[in-house]
Amino acid sequence: MIEFLAKGGILVGPILFCSVLALAIFLERLIRFARVRIRGLGLVEKVAQHVRDDEHAKALELSRESKSPMGRILSHAIEVIDQDRETLETVIVHSTEEEIRELSRYLQALATIGSIAPLLGLLGTVIGMIKAFMVIQQMGGKVNAAVLAGGIWEAMLTTALGLAVALPTMVAHSYLLARVDKYEAKLKDGAVTFIKALGKRS
Repeated sequence: MIEFLAKGGILVGPILFCSVLALAIFLERLIRFARVRIRGLGLVEKVAQHVRDDEHAKALELSRESKSPMGRILSHAIEVIDQDRETLETVIVHSTEEEIRELSRYLQALATIGSIAPLLGLLGTVIGMIKAFMVIQQMGGKVNAAVLAGGIWEAMLTTALGLAVALPTMVAHSYLLARVDKYEAKLKDGAVTFIKALGKRS
């Protein structure tokens, strides 16, 4: 396999590096999202109940102990709960955006890899075709079909590799982006639930 890939030229290395990097990002984000889902389960309802009972200290402690994005948003909100509603909403919005940025980390890099991998493959093909035609020129045009075909398939190898890396990378990016959008909706729903709880305090 190594010998086969080596025939693709110098750009096979960068394409393979892109594939390894894309896989590492995908697995890291999967683990991150799995931890987020587990830690934030049922947190909003418990904190909201403490808020309704005017138990702000317990609500703050519970939020911090969760060590989840929702917990950090709630803890920031509880810290300014006695201030005006506009300040509270501003803090919640800012905290939510900060957590979304954290969840979206590396996704742009994944999209970039999906975009440049086929371009690297195309560049490798162009370089390979240039070399093939240079050989034809050096042989004075007296070249058989076998020599020409061999040079072409070696040149096309990098395009195939680039596409093979780009396609699953773009699928992975779309999947992770959908997960981020879904969790963003949950964070916003949790923030709304918390704000509503402020109007029901005893």
